[in-house]
Amino acid sequence: MMNTQKFVQDFAQTFLLVLAVSALVSYLYSLLVHGAGLVDWESSFRFALIFGIVFPAMKEIERRKKS
Repeated sequence: MMNTQKFVQDFAQTFLLVLAVSALVSYLYSLLVHGAGLVDWESSFRFALIFGIVFPAMKEIERRKKS
């Protein structure tokens, strides 16, 4: 069974990393293409939430397959 504390820790790490990278990419895209340095927070949070759930779940599935 998946350890809840480990899942929450993995979720938090993944969420923060994806949020930072996504915000940076959307900022640079906005700056270079439109000339206005704006961050698309809606998409950044959406990506962070999705990947924050999916990546730790995939990690747990792989761990179960190995054991």
